[in-house]
Amino acid sequence: MTEGFRDRSDAGEQLAAHLRGRHGWPDTVVLGLPRGGVPVAAAVAHAIGVPLDVCVVRKLGSPGNEELAVGAVAPGGVRWLNHDLIRRLGVTAAALADTEARERQELRRRERVYRAGRPPLTLTGRTALLVDDGLATGATMRAAVLAARALGAARTVVAVPVAAPDVCGDLRALADEVVCVLTSPALRAVGQFYASFPQTTDAEVMDALREVAHA
Repeated sequence: MTEGFRDRSDAGEQLAAHLRGRHGWPDTVVLGLPRGGVPVAAAVAHAIGVPLDVCVVRKLGSPGNEELAVGAVAPGGVRWLNHDLIRRLGVTAAALADTEARERQELRRRERVYRAGRPPLTLTGRTALLVDDGLATGATMRAAVLAARALGAARTVVAVPVAAPDVCGDLRALADEVVCVLTSPALRAVGQFYASFPQTTDAEVMDALREVAHA
């Protein structure tokens, strides 16, 4: 790793430094994309002094290659699909429906576990600051932007520590603003840019949400 971040907390602090001073953040909610985006989002929310919530989004993996996202789903029936990739891979409607049903079930489980009975924060008329630990394909972030808009957000800002430059460009056509600390055409996996990049657990997500809520 020639440049990048020590861990997700360091990435969040560096991202917050990029955000600070751009403009004020009245009526803003930071929404972390679980799991890995939540520790980054927690550091951002703490640094700029705004509330934290989660935007639970699940990617739709290609049959036979679950890591390759052909789309993503979010609460409220939101779905984003990469139709060109679906056609190129020959993914059938039945296979896609099976994948979506499975991922929506996991989405509901995570929302129930992470919120622990707490209602989601209201987004109506507010700025939704959507944070992940990095963007390789951007599929889940696209669904997150659509979900925030569907929930009434007046403005959507995508903020990530690292992303592929073409993904940042695509998202600028969808979100109101995109902030990336680092962009790299060599990005193949987000973990390339972290010295420590363990898988985030459900317990860590819930701890981060509780800590910011009580700060």
